[in-house]
Amino acid sequence: MRVNVVLMLLVLASAIYLVGIQHESRLIKTELEEVNKEATRLQLENDRLQAEKHSQSTPARVERLAREKLQMHQASVSGTTYVTYTTSKPETVREAKP
Repeated sequence: MRVNVVLMLLVLASAIYLVGIQHESRLIKTELEEVNKEATRLQLENDRLQAEKHSQSTPARVERLAREKLQMHQASVSGTTYVTYTTSKPETVREAKP
């Protein structure tokens, strides 16, 4: 009789332990699914931001912003001053007499 009671208690303890482990497993699985959803959302947002970054840095957009916001214009030949550099002998410097 005692053996039966001990065995029954062991079976109940293992059943309670099993239920606890299954519950913990379900919680972990739910958390994993949430983390995977968040990772997918972040990856999509990263892809969107990368595409937006590329569209923002197109040469046409940069030129338009330079013209509109910075009032820049393309250099023309008539408005360009060319500076030439010629090499010549350096003049000797005379010291002033006191």
